[in-house]
Amino acid sequence: MNLEEYKGVYVFAQQVDNVISGIAFELIGKGKELAKDLGTEVTAVLVGSDVKGLADELAEYGADKVIVVDDPELKEYRTEPYAHALASVINTYKPDVFLVGATAIGRDLGPRVSARVHTGLTADCTQLEIGDFPINPIPGREQKHNQLLMTRPAFGGNTIATIACPDFRPQMATVRPGVMQRAPKQEGAKANIIEFNPGFTPDNKYVEILKIVKSVTETVDIMDAKILVSGGRGVGSAENFKLLENLAEALGGTVCCSRAVVDAGWMNKDYQVGQTGKTVRPSVYFAIGISGAIQHVAGMEESDLIIAINKDETAPIFDVADYGIVGDLNKILPALTEQIKAAK
Repeated sequence: MNLEEYKGVYVFAQQVDNVISGIAFELIGKGKELAKDLGTEVTAVLVGSDVKGLADELAEYGADKVIVVDDPELKEYRTEPYAHALASVINTYKPDVFLVGATAIGRDLGPRVSARVHTGLTADCTQLEIGDFPINPIPGREQKHNQLLMTRPAFGGNTIATIACPDFRPQMATVRPGVMQRAPKQEGAKANIIEFNPGFTPDNKYVEILKIVKSVTETVDIMDAKILVSGGRGVGSAENFKLLENLAEALGGTVCCSRAVVDAGWMNKDYQVGQTGKTVRPSVYFAIGISGAIQHVAGMEESDLIIAINKDETAPIFDVADYGIVGDLNKILPALTEQIKAAK
């Protein structure tokens, strides 16, 4: 493999029902940072049917080029045609870096594509940067420059691993939604479109979709919330979450929770924050009755302002909180809610 042939930062611009997923814009934002360090451009890869009209939106968020793979076989997501599309793009255009969102689609697609193009894949990354590898020089071993250093939690979040792929290309990673920040939108930007179609011949590996049933839910996406009031095991009971709901209502926020609450059956998993839940970045995050295990902190530590309420003054959550209150939440929350209502 001639590594010098591989240039550019590419991102998979996931779309569902001809609506671009937010993770695509986040990947472009991070891709712009990586591309600046490498002196190259960001290319979004848009796969689907009748999706060319979405390309300008990717340009507005910073994509220098958009490769459009448009074919009727790509109308709904199916592993085989989508994997064929991305692998063909990689083999033709030879990107140095290829990023995929760690969504349900991305987690299915990423490993299959990396296997087809014979490269590695680092899953569920929380940080990406360009640097040297090995990070610390090792006597007798070459230190390679301009490598993608991919950081992810390991061993259940108890340690952080930084991984590189120095000998194969592209360097591939899946990235958790909500971890990276999208670039400011440039209204009116027009995409530099490259149309590419490797050809799709259905075979016995193509799944036939017989019926699509969409779940109807009124669940609020906590990843979009600006104010989150989050409860943990320390809240005590499902009934006690009414105190959190009252505070959230007064603030115009949304209630969410830790994994312990979901395991106890007090709240739905859609509201779970943490390594096995969702990664959030609100303006204000209330951590109430949450001890602060690293698995939970990984999902909320990028919040602009963190306020912790816990009766245990040694709880690890206070190490990441901007403000902390030690005391009984049953007394603190009603008083705080009344003060907020009175201030309006």
